[in-house]
Amino acid sequence: MSTRINVTVNGVQYNHLVEPRLLLVSYLRDVLRLTGTHVGCDTSSCGACTIHVNGKATKCCTMLAVQADGCEITTIEGLSHNGELHPLQEAFNECHGLQCGFCTPGMIMMAADLLQHNPQPTEESIRHALEGNFCRCTGYHNIVKSVQYAAEKMRTGEVEEVDKLTS
Repeated sequence: MSTRINVTVNGVQYNHLVEPRLLLVSYLRDVLRLTGTHVGCDTSSCGACTIHVNGKATKCCTMLAVQADGCEITTIEGLSHNGELHPLQEAFNECHGLQCGFCTPGMIMMAADLLQHNPQPTEESIRHALEGNFCRCTGYHNIVKSVQYAAEKMRTGEVEEVDKLTS
């Protein structure tokens, strides 16, 4: 027995019949072919599957697609506009906040949620916000620096020097 869902993903409306047990992450990846959202643990422990549901950071590997019916969803693919990277996407590249890149989409989506609510986060508040997102490669220093870089750019439109952010 399938269930019809209506969702808006990255500004586009979708209407699909889905199996009631289909996970939202699988819907995004397998049905919509939005593969930027990663599956890391299937338990919502690692944060690789973080997206925004109705404007709030949500780990979607344990959420059913039917639970998203009527929701507005933003994935990593939806952060850039008109070919321009979001400041967080730019910052992760500029500040070397990624290594293998597996955790990066979830980190960026969680950081975007943080910056919506706190445009001037301290290093401590960034680390606290990212506690539920695991990176097995970097040690988090450059991830924090990336979030600080993006916060500064979003506030002022520019960043003086990357190295001064977390010296």
